[in-house]
Amino acid sequence: MNSARQIDFLSKKTFAYFFSGSLFLISIISFFVQGLELGIDFTGGSVYEIHYEQSVDLDKMRTSLSQQGFADANIQNFGSSQEVLLRLKPVTDISQKDLTEKVLNIANSSQPQPGEIRRVEFVGPQVGDDLINDGGLALLFAFIGVMIYVSIRFEWKLSVAAIIALFHDSIITMGFFSVFGWEFDLTVLSAVLALVGYSTNDKIVIYDRIREITRTTRIQSMDDIVNLAINETLSRTILVSFTVFLTLLALVFLGGKIIHGFAIAMLIGVIKGTYSSIYIGSALALSFGLRREDLMLTKKDNTVDQLP
Repeated sequence: MNSARQIDFLSKKTFAYFFSGSLFLISIISFFVQGLELGIDFTGGSVYEIHYEQSVDLDKMRTSLSQQGFADANIQNFGSSQEVLLRLKPVTDISQKDLTEKVLNIANSSQPQPGEIRRVEFVGPQVGDDLINDGGLALLFAFIGVMIYVSIRFEWKLSVAAIIALFHDSIITMGFFSVFGWEFDLTVLSAVLALVGYSTNDKIVIYDRIREITRTTRIQSMDDIVNLAINETLSRTILVSFTVFLTLLALVFLGGKIIHGFAIAMLIGVIKGTYSSIYIGSALALSFGLRREDLMLTKKDNTVDQLP
């Protein structure tokens, strides 16, 4: 069974391990040093959507709020230059109604014409804590579910390699948000959960092909079998990843601020997931000692004892 494409991916596995290990280490260090810039979904706080009849000068509004004690206010355009999305962390020494009026007055004082509030959302600190716990459990259960599924379907060396690769993809994706200080909210968490499924599917396609080639060809070297499997599934991997990449790129630039974090996380995750499917998942299985015999069908003993 020949393939027109013969790229020796496994010859680069040492560099791939070093590259991935470096990104993973940077991510872990950043988690401890900087942490994640958790959004209001997790920390609690207030969200205001304010509409103006003219374009808004965000710098002036930010300066006014900072001078009045709201230096941590997050301000951004929402859909158009006339819409403002303003986020505040929890304020405990004032009622929600008074806080809303105070914030609106400060925001309006920085603009030529006053605006009006279109939407107000408030998330309490306890709700934020609950969402952190629920989000962590959701991520944990997703990994456990994938672990069980892959363990049942494949030999343990492939299963462990897949789980490590998924952990690698998720940690590095979140690491980007930690290193660059991007807001990590529920939409980003949902993207990480979606990436667990996306990346798993990519790896299963390659693993299935490895097993099929092992059982239908006379190729003895596992390195050659894995390289052949990756080459034969490469067109499918690139086509699927590229179409998803283009969609996510459009969402990053045109989707607006509400799904910007989701789109960025998915974009990073798709790139890392595709990379790890080719360079990490299968290479790790070989490093764990995957052999041709591990993937062969077990022959049943059909001998019948002869009666004397």
